[in-house]
Amino acid sequence: MSGIYIHIPFCKQACHYCDFHFSTSLKKKYDLVKALAIEIEIRKDEFKDTVVETIYFGGGTPSILTNDELQFLIDVVQSNYEVVKHPEITLEANPDDLSKERIIELSNSSINRLSIGIQSFFESDLKLMNRAHSATEAKACLSIATQYFDNISIDLIYGVQGASHEQWMKNIDIALSYNMPHISSYALTVEPKTALASFISKGIIGDVDDDQAHEQFHMLKDKLEEQGFVHYELSNFGKEGYFSKNNTAYWQGKSYLGIGPSAHSFNGNQRGWNVRNNSKYIRAIEQGELPMEIETLTKTDQYNEYIMTGLRTIWGVSLLKVNSDFGESYKNYLIQQAEVFINQHLLYIDDEHIRVTKKGQFLSDGIASELFKINLS
Repeated sequence: MSGIYIHIPFCKQACHYCDFHFSTSLKKKYDLVKALAIEIEIRKDEFKDTVVETIYFGGGTPSILTNDELQFLIDVVQSNYEVVKHPEITLEANPDDLSKERIIELSNSSINRLSIGIQSFFESDLKLMNRAHSATEAKACLSIATQYFDNISIDLIYGVQGASHEQWMKNIDIALSYNMPHISSYALTVEPKTALASFISKGIIGDVDDDQAHEQFHMLKDKLEEQGFVHYELSNFGKEGYFSKNNTAYWQGKSYLGIGPSAHSFNGNQRGWNVRNNSKYIRAIEQGELPMEIETLTKTDQYNEYIMTGLRTIWGVSLLKVNSDFGESYKNYLIQQAEVFINQHLLYIDDEHIRVTKKGQFLSDGIASELFKINLS
């Protein structure tokens, strides 16, 4: 089973924290949609022995596309790939695009899962982030969306400058009041060359507070687990039966195709990424070329990737898999490197799996990097 990710590189305005590839000009939207369809078709042989289980529209802001444009791309996938009978088809959407009429249209389409970029229910946070929607729109769209969609995820951001613990808890409580089955939550991070980084460097706003983010992460975890959510990946909480199939495939090392400018692909042995420029992408596709760079992963690269993704999840890192896929020397190295973190109660071994403790979860990426192998054939 595998997935197809389709990157829609358009947004109404630039969020201050975002470093994803997008454009606020829609002039090339028609040409881009055509190019996406061509790429989907010309790459079908990459999945000739694979069944597609998920289709995911990410961005950018995929809800900028019309329902007809979205359905057109879904139809191209369906006609060129073997797809399971009931695939998970997710649309990332912003509240300002989700009017009642639009939600009803989407509920009558092939899309069966919405991932809504709420980020916060407070105007002060939304203004700092330069989000296109208001707190009122965020609440209104959820009131309607929950009437027409069962499978909904929302995004929330913690560690926002000036947002108290009390305000963060109110954000969580408001989200829970809509009976969300899935919540993705991320710490506000300062990426280079973003407006947020510029504002901080100029002293216009204060820097992010790691301690605040750490505390708010644990507030979120405790509250959601108390409400029956499973913390199945570092940034993701889902009720049973509502884990993101698309993202779970990434963390479990399954193959996926990334369609569109800047989209990444993975087949187990190679990683590829498309050019991060709409015009160059369209021009190359129109000429029948794939504007993609490809990296062949070494055995060590594959091991490191497995460690990074595995430690972020409830499934952890299987010592048996490391032994069978990479060899006994890798397994022994992993156990040796993990020992210091086990002694610090950041990792533990259970049923031949290495997992992070509650204390270690917020630090899992840093811990993983300490378990990496370097300069091995």
